[in-house]
Amino acid sequence: MSEAALSKPTERPPLRVRLALRDIDGVTLLVVPAVVFVLLLFIYPFAYGLVLSFLPKKGGWLANYAKFFSDPFLYDTIWSTFRLAIPATLINVLVSVPIALRVRHMRHRRVLTTLLVVPITLGTVLIAQGLLIYLGPQGWFNRVLAVVGIGHVRLVHNYTGVMLSLIMSGFPFTFLLTLSYLTGIDPSLEQAAATLGAKARARFVHILLPLLAQGLAINMCLSFVQTFSVFPSAVLLGAPAGETRVISIAAYQAAYEQYDYSMASAVAMIMGFCQLGVVILILAGRNFLYRGSAAGGKG
Repeated sequence: MSEAALSKPTERPPLRVRLALRDIDGVTLLVVPAVVFVLLLFIYPFAYGLVLSFLPKKGGWLANYAKFFSDPFLYDTIWSTFRLAIPATLINVLVSVPIALRVRHMRHRRVLTTLLVVPITLGTVLIAQGLLIYLGPQGWFNRVLAVVGIGHVRLVHNYTGVMLSLIMSGFPFTFLLTLSYLTGIDPSLEQAAATLGAKARARFVHILLPLLAQGLAINMCLSFVQTFSVFPSAVLLGAPAGETRVISIAAYQAAYEQYDYSMASAVAMIMGFCQLGVVILILAGRNFLYRGSAAGGKG
């Protein structure tokens, strides 16, 4: 090798490349498995299902969607699902707020929190089985009513049974999230307001609510997505061919009874976009709630 080649300085990579290499460290590389996990278990199945929904057995590429929205037996499942998901979400989130406000000041908070979280360990199917045994026609509850002379009350295999199951299985999640948001608020803010003469209601409206608005919106989104995808409760405790025939049942029947996976994918896509639409509305409304609470605090 010539002396000119040896004396020639090594070319440095461009500044943009050097900065990119500098940002890649051990911590950044830990994100790679998470990205691969999301791609394999969410992005790819979603993309595959979306493409499959436009490949019907018969008709054009929109035949599945046209069939869904032209058949009342199919598109009515959207309304049936909303009738369950929206009330259950509102009940779980709204009830969790006063309970969390009370629990955060209790000495034995961990014990009570553990008791409230027990339904999480049971699972949806076991909760449904317990409700069938306790609230069924021959269950303990109806037996007690018969003894006292009230008579039989139908609480399962209908809308009420599914709603009770959604509340029991969904409330622990909303409660834990609400409690975590509340415990993250600096208590000195409330103490300062109380020192200035603000009552409990004013402290909640003008201090806690604006700080909770963002967290409650996320809580409501997660709760709604969970309740909207209801399936076991609607089958075990509801009327799958009647008032609790939710959209997930329509997808199941298309896939595993009619063996029409393209139609099942179309129903799943419709279900996903319904969830996405409500989530967008909730996230858009949280800013309105925050601004309204803040304006009230200034007044």
